[in-house]
Amino acid sequence: MSLIKSSTIDILDSIGEGLFTVNKDFKINFFNSAAERITGLKREEVFGKFCKHVFRSNRCFIKCPIAQVLETDKNIYELESKIRNRNGNFVPIKMNVSVLKNAENEPTGGVISFRDISELEIFREKHIKKNQFHGVVGHSKAMQEIFQLIEEISDSDASVLIQGDSGTGKEMIANAVQATSLRKDKPFIKVNCSVFSPQLLASELFGHVKGSFTGAIKDRQGRFEVADGGTLFLDEVCEMPMQTQLQLLRVIQEGTFERVGESITRTVDVRVIAASNKNIKETISQGNFREDLYYRLNVIPIEIPPIDERKEDIPHLVKHFIKKYALIYNKNIQDVEDDALEHLINYPWPGNVRELENAIEYSFARTKDKNIIEFCKLPPNIREKASPIVRQNKSCHSKDETTAIIQLLEKHQWNKTKVAKELGIGRSTLWRKLKELNLGE
Repeated sequence: MSLIKSSTIDILDSIGEGLFTVNKDFKINFFNSAAERITGLKREEVFGKFCKHVFRSNRCFIKCPIAQVLETDKNIYELESKIRNRNGNFVPIKMNVSVLKNAENEPTGGVISFRDISELEIFREKHIKKNQFHGVVGHSKAMQEIFQLIEEISDSDASVLIQGDSGTGKEMIANAVQATSLRKDKPFIKVNCSVFSPQLLASELFGHVKGSFTGAIKDRQGRFEVADGGTLFLDEVCEMPMQTQLQLLRVIQEGTFERVGESITRTVDVRVIAASNKNIKETISQGNFREDLYYRLNVIPIEIPPIDERKEDIPHLVKHFIKKYALIYNKNIQDVEDDALEHLINYPWPGNVRELENAIEYSFARTKDKNIIEFCKLPPNIREKASPIVRQNKSCHSKDETTAIIQLLEKHQWNKTKVAKELGIGRSTLWRKLKELNLGE
């Protein structure tokens, strides 16, 4: 059946995650009980079969993760995908992929663990929609005005320019614009302009022909051709080089372009949504962005305010992220304590919504055996911004807390009423803390 020892098989069969192994030919040689449960397939049915023929995932045929780890010797973690079960239905999963090696440290195959995230998908599709606008959380007046604008332009194909600080959710707003548009069932292609060199960006957007530059070993379609009839999202558009800006302007104005290294004019019908975290007018004044392109992109402007300017959204975002990570981490955490929430609201959030989400995930990872996130479980850099009284009251290390309370007791000659007042807590709370810290009655 497999080279895995029977005692190890018993252990692997007892875990909740699906797990299977393949040899260097990508044939399955182990399949645990959870894998049987998730897929509906019996191990006897899959042994010796190519894994791509068992799971029939798009990733198997386009960019096989097992092949990647065997080629790079680098493990893959938390990769989302979908596999087909016995009934032919897609099951959403998250997987981890690692290389299997023998005693001589030579690769012999791969090991893949995966878990069913169907409940998370249901949460995304149902619970999110209930309190959000196409996945965007925003109860503030500013965000409600953005949602109203997106609904009002739903029958327009005009270009949209989304501006906002890093982490405010520009891509999510772009998703909402596309989801409400007449092109919602057409291709929606995304390009981050900051991750490509000038030559590669032109090729990425407009395609190239074989031999047009080093590495161009065959003809290739660009993103505009792939997005024909649909929408193209250009993130960090201010990072686009001037020559490419001129080519983009032509596509927006005329709907025509040429592939790199080719003189044949091609025609496309693509709506452009662009985004930037820079002040584009300043970029224009510095000579790094074309003014005529700015006006072509800025037909419908959307400005996303930083989270520090819409603090009323923070409690709703916190609740949203708590629900999300409760499913991901399978923890019964339902809320955040009042002092922690108050600090989250008052914190300036230079990283905006992205930083807030990271803070909640950090807190989830640290919270054990409780159904509430405490102040002490927030990231240290965020806790440090709290007031001295809160930090004393919520000391996250018993040694520090003991020292702080002893200093206050000595300062007030053990007058517990004055100590409690300075700490901002009730006398009974102080009494309980003294008892817990063995500092008398």
